[in-house]
Amino acid sequence: MLPAKLSASLMCANLLDIEKDIRELEQAGIEYLHMDIMDGEFVPNLMLNNLFLKAVRSITKLPFDIHLMITNPERKLDWFDIRPGDIVSIHYESTSNVLGSLQLIEGKGALPSVALSPATSIESIHYVLDNIKMVNIMAVNPGFAGRKMVPMTLQKIQDTRNMLDSLGYGHIMLEVDGNVSLENASHMRHAGADVFVGGSSGLFLSDKSIQVSARKLKDVINC
Repeated sequence: MLPAKLSASLMCANLLDIEKDIRELEQAGIEYLHMDIMDGEFVPNLMLNNLFLKAVRSITKLPFDIHLMITNPERKLDWFDIRPGDIVSIHYESTSNVLGSLQLIEGKGALPSVALSPATSIESIHYVLDNIKMVNIMAVNPGFAGRKMVPMTLQKIQDTRNMLDSLGYGHIMLEVDGNVSLENASHMRHAGADVFVGGSSGLFLSDKSIQVSARKLKDVINC
């Protein structure tokens, strides 16, 4: 099992005072800033865009974990401020040119990743394992924050980790995105996840500071 890392979902942060939240995330030792990019077509919602990415980039050196929930990402990658050290996830379901999209991401010096919606089979990525550094298992249907975890998620995480390890790809990170609460995060970690997207369920909470929430999440995923 790889070391556990936290990726903070900025769509769940206080967008009216984003710099304050980012400073707290830095102090809390968050490893990545998770950027949910939505186009209103692949998912029925609009979310963060490149202007937001550039603004955040100007105030922090934390790497980005860019989650592209957009159709045909291979045609749009040049729109975004992607830099070496970032993770960039495309959805397997979003394009007929998965491999080409991953190669373009790698060409930018970023870490290519494939995101899988809950009903998408893990076998779909079998032939692109040489081209990815991470798999993002969606624990909820993509598009909105605050949804409950799809029950079969834990089994899917375990099956993915087993598949990666058995095929000699134990170095590939396994991210879980959606409803990462303290309780769920513990189960997700035991199932084999190592990158956890913290959002409205576990990191940005109304009754706790970001640093307190991050410490509790880190305690759970590092057990």
